[in-house]
Amino acid sequence: MFNKFRIFFASILLAIFSSGSNANTLPESESSTLTPKQQSIILIAALTAQGDLESLAAALDEGLTRGLTINEIKEILIQMYAYTGFPRSLNGIITFEKVLKSRQEKGIYDEIGVEPNQVRTDKSKYEIGKENLALLTGVLPSGHSTGYAAFMPTIEVFLKEHLFADIFERGVLDYQTRELITVSALTSLGNVNTQLKSHINVSMHNGITESQLRDLIALINNHIDKDIANNATTVLNQVLSNRQQ
Repeated sequence: MFNKFRIFFASILLAIFSSGSNANTLPESESSTLTPKQQSIILIAALTAQGDLESLAAALDEGLTRGLTINEIKEILIQMYAYTGFPRSLNGIITFEKVLKSRQEKGIYDEIGVEPNQVRTDKSKYEIGKENLALLTGVLPSGHSTGYAAFMPTIEVFLKEHLFADIFERGVLDYQTRELITVSALTSLGNVNTQLKSHINVSMHNGITESQLRDLIALINNHIDKDIANNATTVLNQVLSNRQQ
């Protein structure tokens, strides 16, 4: 009788732990140079770019559990549309709304966090965007346009006024975090190595280390795709080689 009771009790415990576990939960890497919040930010951006909404829902839930605020995640998803387009961004936002509703139904109410800023009105959006871009990249603007900006000035105006004024002026996330988001998204998109190379350089200018970038790629490798992670490693190695010259 005692042995039967032990077996019955053990089966109940196994059922409890099995039902409480989530196969989609994203494990925290203890050896990573990235904080748990940074790991969640990277995966939220990467999975949004991929359009993998089931895995994204798990990453969003885990990100909130790790301490990301609602407004921080909203900023990630807003920024995504500038790099991955409205469809990916909107699907991410819809998924986030569902995750929040599910958590609230379980009695979990997450911190809203800092409210975003309004765009300054002391200068034109173009001038504000130009200043923010200079701060982000460490490169002072030249007096004349070249490359795509000279070929199609309209897109250069959109970049300055909208991406680097409307979005980057919102605050909530610092420049380093916004570059983690961008590098993660570009890595996951694939076939944008020119932009990925540029933003790896910009991320390092904003204090992201080589080790952190390699850990970012490791997360992509483990949770997204090995081939796109290998491509990112190649691009990172090219950037590091050029920076040493």
